[in-house]
Amino acid sequence: MIISRTPLRISFAGGGSDLPSFYEQEPGAVLSTTIDKYVYLAVHEFFFPNQTLLKYSKTELIHNFEEIKHPIFRECLSMLNVSGLDINSIADVPAGTGLGSSSSFTVCLLHVLNAWKRQFVSAEYLASTACDIEIGRLGEPIGKQDQYAAAYGGLNFIKFNADSVDVEKVIMSADAKRQLDKNLIMIYTGETRSASGILEQQNKEMGHADKRQIVRDMVQMAYELKHVLERNQIDDFGRILHEGWLLKQSIMSGISNDHISELYQKGLDAGALGGKLLGAGGSGFILFYCPEHKQEKFRREMQHARELPFQFENYGSKIIYIAD
Repeated sequence: MIISRTPLRISFAGGGSDLPSFYEQEPGAVLSTTIDKYVYLAVHEFFFPNQTLLKYSKTELIHNFEEIKHPIFRECLSMLNVSGLDINSIADVPAGTGLGSSSSFTVCLLHVLNAWKRQFVSAEYLASTACDIEIGRLGEPIGKQDQYAAAYGGLNFIKFNADSVDVEKVIMSADAKRQLDKNLIMIYTGETRSASGILEQQNKEMGHADKRQIVRDMVQMAYELKHVLERNQIDDFGRILHEGWLLKQSIMSGISNDHISELYQKGLDAGALGGKLLGAGGSGFILFYCPEHKQEKFRREMQHARELPFQFENYGSKIIYIAD
């Protein structure tokens, strides 16, 4: 048996600039971090060598690749020509919550299948191949940030060019980074949603000059956040998150709704300096920046909303177990 583990991510700023409709015309940039919530995939030789057993939210027992209903399983297994396996998927957080779980799943699957074939693969291979599968082969209207975040891990400034992606570690003091970690709180909205529809519409909206300018401004905010962290001025982080969230909502309808707006305002009233909805929009988790000395009041006033405790994670996709 071989087990791979791949982290989920939080995106702070620059979302939308990782879509091809933007970065093929001008460079995009995103600031993000991985967290200690994961996708796991365990691979074991199946009892019947001419069949493959896939276990996720559903169970599939198949004889050939064409029978596979799960698109990512189908593309990864057929591309690597691997069969006769029992593959089991587990995740700490449900899909559709804005933490990049779909791309983490793709990276995790690529990693464990290559390990099964006794092939070492780099973070760049995992990220770029996951992008090729999801965007190129499956035609998903998504960007590249989630695949690169999951493969590389850590707190990164990721730049998207027409023909390349650059991953740069954000350098800040250890004390400031620990405090930043403590000052971030995730609250669940109680809803999940596929990001594809929102991102497909956002791709279309990128053709309008005013919408494109909004994403351009969000890229500048990603640079501003990077510089704030490098100067260890973490309280400015909450203010910029708030400005970015206001900008993101102006791109198109469907990114927010009444429930999310009410929950977000309640968090600000409870002491948060800023925040944003994670992911494409419409559901998932709201990330708040709340100074540690205000968190007792924040949690008291937000007690009816579910908090997901988390910490920053410094590593990308890993093979965590290989049986003797």
